[in-house]
Amino acid sequence: MKILITGNRGFIGSHAQRTFIKAGHEVVTYEWNSDSLPRIEGLDWVLHFGAISSTTERDVAKVIEQNLDFSIWLYNECTKYNVNLQWSSSASVYGLGSDFRESAPVDPRSPYAWSKYLFEHHIAKNPSKITCQGFRYFNVYGDNERHKGSQASPYHQFTLQAQTSDSIKVFVGSENFRRDFIPVEQVIDTHIQFLDVTESGIWNVGTGQTKSFMDIALEIAEKYKVGISTIPFPKELEYSYQKYTCADLTKLQQTLG
Repeated sequence: MKILITGNRGFIGSHAQRTFIKAGHEVVTYEWNSDSLPRIEGLDWVLHFGAISSTTERDVAKVIEQNLDFSIWLYNECTKYNVNLQWSSSASVYGLGSDFRESAPVDPRSPYAWSKYLFEHHIAKNPSKITCQGFRYFNVYGDNERHKGSQASPYHQFTLQAQTSDSIKVFVGSENFRRDFIPVEQVIDTHIQFLDVTESGIWNVGTGQTKSFMDIALEIAEKYKVGISTIPFPKELEYSYQKYTCADLTKLQQTLG
């Protein structure tokens, strides 16, 4: 198949590019450029990973342009040329809620989370004949996270700290912060499986299990023989920080069998 991958220089997009090329697909790529848009005609699928992924980005206009406006343009072009679309959404749309079913109320608390939900909402209100699949990723981790900086997973950040200092720094209360961490390879495998699914909709992509930030720190501290120290929880994160996430995988399992 001929597949366009957006955001191929990013964390998940780069893994997708390597995997799909290895599987024998013809892959073309696109990185955001306001002066140049990708060609959609003649493709079989668009896999849309490109986005400003920082949950702390406060330039709303920038987030809306790249995450929402461009996604809507892609959707319209896919509809025009009958090209199927997969795109990455986020568990951040659930906000501080505790119900992680796809049908649960949303509670986006950052420009990033809002941009993801608003694209979901746009598609729901403007249905198309193409297959259109959105995936709410939970906490993805794996190789090639370095460029994400403070937005990288605790697996990456704690490992980097252990390699460069004698202590891993965790927020006070990290033993109570539990999230659903999923390897990037499992995320890409989900995308691959859905190429054979004709159903459109939104699906959670996680493991359905949780691990605390402190548990991760303890594992990495033991591996590198370093200590653990605590730092105050940043006040600026109190409004939006998800202290608990756990994917409800009922719909995903029903779809994939």
